[in-house]
Amino acid sequence: IAPFPERDEESQRTNWDTPFIISPHSRTRLYFAGHKLFRSDNQGDDWKLLSGDLTRKFDRNALPVMGKIWGPDAIGKNQSTALYGNASALAESPLKEGLIYVGTDDGSIQITEDGGKNWRKIEKFPDVPDMSYVSRVFASQHDANTVYALFNNHQNGDFKPYLLKSADTGKTWTPVKGNLPERGSLYAFAEDPANPKLLFAGTEFGVFFTIDGGAKWIQMKGGLPTIAVRDIAIQKRENDLILATFGRGFYVLDNYAPLRQISADALNRDSAFFPVKDALMYIRSNSAFTGAQGASFYTAPNPPYGATFTYYLKDAPKTLRQTRQAAERGAEKKKQPIRYPTIEELRAETEEDAPALLFTITDSEGKIIRRLTAPAAQGIQRVTWDFRHAPPSISAAPPQLPAGLVLPEGATLGPQGQLAMPGKYSAAMELRANGTITALPGSQSFEITVEGREKMTADERIALADFQRKVSALQKSVNGAADVATASKIKIGLLKRSAQEAPAANQKLVEDARALEIKINEITNALRGGRENSDIPPPSISSRVSNIADTIRLSLTRPTATQLDQYNFVVSQFNPVLAQLKALVEIEIPRLEKALNDANAPLTPGRLPE
Repeated sequence: IAPFPERDEESQRTNWDTPFIISPHSRTRLYFAGHKLFRSDNQGDDWKLLSGDLTRKFDRNALPVMGKIWGPDAIGKNQSTALYGNASALAESPLKEGLIYVGTDDGSIQITEDGGKNWRKIEKFPDVPDMSYVSRVFASQHDANTVYALFNNHQNGDFKPYLLKSADTGKTWTPVKGNLPERGSLYAFAEDPANPKLLFAGTEFGVFFTIDGGAKWIQMKGGLPTIAVRDIAIQKRENDLILATFGRGFYVLDNYAPLRQISADALNRDSAFFPVKDALMYIRSNSAFTGAQGASFYTAPNPPYGATFTYYLKDAPKTLRQTRQAAERGAEKKKQPIRYPTIEELRAETEEDAPALLFTITDSEGKIIRRLTAPAAQGIQRVTWDFRHAPPSISAAPPQLPAGLVLPEGATLGPQGQLAMPGKYSAAMELRANGTITALPGSQSFEITVEGREKMTADERIALADFQRKVSALQKSVNGAADVATASKIKIGLLKRSAQEAPAANQKLVEDARALEIKINEITNALRGGRENSDIPPPSISSRVSNIADTIRLSLTRPTATQLDQYNFVVSQFNPVLAQLKALVEIEIPRLEKALNDANAPLTPGRLPE
């Protein structure tokens, strides 16, 4: 759909990366720049010429290369050598239709404020070498008079960054490269749609951002390799920063909005907890997208599922060992003898908990839903809550994944707490260091949302939220009871073996152990279910409450009659089973353990000798 020369019209001199944009004022309007600018109002069906030659009209063949003028027989003179004297950058103001900037590879910027009827050329820029390649022009989305220009002079052995800003549509220019590294040509630029002073620059060696309009730049790392960043885009709805690199693929920083909260004052504080984006709850696929297409079909990981907390620590707290080692290094520098620690001090170093940040998540009623531990590292860090309550039980040993098996994305081994229900939540941050826990300022509120819930009436939302809280509490109790029953079954099995090995009359001990075994089997079957010699066993208490929770969690209507009936039925089933389990754990098992101790039976795990 590119324009093509008409009869007797000179050929276009086009750049290797020909500027080609969609107008921000019309989705069907296109601009294409060679050494002239063209416009199409029908998605490229036909084109209209808007300018004459926008370059400085240098004769490429008269320019010295490597110190001399080359003749027509030079290798690749007119084959692989790029054309010269063409547009290399193009932008239209999103605030003023027809205000267009065209940058060229021979170091000029042409500006029209009336859609191409009149043009003015700028060839001299402060602190920029003459004829430097214009790698990018960017018209501000906050001020119609503001424009940024990037220059790249690496073809002349100059790798300095050149970044200029004009606040008067290009009449005057001011360098805003600040403290960008002296070696690192510029390729890409972006402006935050919410904060005009939050800017991003892609360089030969990575990406940088500034929160003060260019006075001071900070390099962004977080796993980004040292690579040329050739393009930057911002997904405005999600506040995602997307980078295109030279040879290393795309990189996405999910929700960079916390950068808008950064200020010199914030960075001078000991800590900061940035606002939390509302988190969308949805049903995740549990199968690999690639299917059976093989390893050559690549997909990148999805963003973490849940609510993401972004926090900042000015300095990472030091452990006792780090403090001692720092003191020893200081003594060595001063040529002083080091102090050797005592055994008690070394033991304290070994037993000290590593510094960490603790996040406490509470619901709208102030009930604690989950506590998370995150690294107490210097700088800006992130941790994601996966919407789950604390697990109902803690395994003594971490579960192992069988060889050859791969977990679906987001899945974890071992017991998991039930998922929280949509609603309003809060998170508070604390620092654990040197044996003490200190509350840090700045709690944040956020909401777990489900698409479509905004269409419900207020009464429907209240009824749904109340029922979700009741179901969540019931599910937590059922899961906890099921885990206790499983552990008790293992314990009773060991007590039965101990009774069989008792060095005394043991018939009653074995019978009592067998009676407990029968009882715990009945409780476990009621909670978790069993085959019961049937292809279709009746639903267990756990399966019933899980069914209610799974169907109500993403619901967009008030609870159905079936869900309410099922809830009441589960409660009526669960309460007597829970009472039996409590009696078993608190009375009957301890009674059997005492009898085994009296009979001098072998000890079992958790039993103290008398």
